[in-house]
Amino acid sequence: MAEDAHTFLPAVPTLAGLREAAAGCTACPLHLTGTQTVFGQGPADAELMLVGEQPGDVEDRTGQPFVGPAGQLLDRAMAEAGIDRSRAYVTNAVKHFKWEPRGKRRIHGKPNAGEIRACRPWLEAEIALIAPRTIVCLGATAAKALLGPDFRVTQQRGGFTPSPWAARVLATIHPSAILRIREDELRQAEYRALVADLRVAAA
Repeated sequence: MAEDAHTFLPAVPTLAGLREAAAGCTACPLHLTGTQTVFGQGPADAELMLVGEQPGDVEDRTGQPFVGPAGQLLDRAMAEAGIDRSRAYVTNAVKHFKWEPRGKRRIHGKPNAGEIRACRPWLEAEIALIAPRTIVCLGATAAKALLGPDFRVTQQRGGFTPSPWAARVLATIHPSAILRIREDELRQAEYRALVADLRVAAA
């Protein structure tokens, strides 16, 4: 097994070429349990890129990023923030769904540092090709992948962080974390905070 995905990158990368090459990636063990690689999606000239953690169950089955419950919540928040999702590029730090069985359900598992590192060349190649003006990291995994292991979303969300990846890089909560909040008042507050963070990115 390769140490990371560098050996799978095409010699002359294009988004279509990267997507095709990523479908055969075996750089980490997640390819053994994921149904398919879920690559990024959006226009090649997108000024805004949103980076999440990994595909979920629905994304793993469809092969499209952010189309499950968390993606639907993100769509609503983006619309409220004045962002046209069709003009944004959405992707994940890890391209395969990590899960564990619980009865007939497949429960989300958090990618470890080795899996994030193995998948990082795909994310770096996407950023290099699209050259977005603004990147929004959705959740801790994406933020740590791009902003370093010491970055804390809970303490540093909503503001721009100096980064070589784009002129403006901002981190916020992942929509799936909002869905897991049971208390309605707190869930609504976190949703409003997500919309506020996205408005900053869209400004």
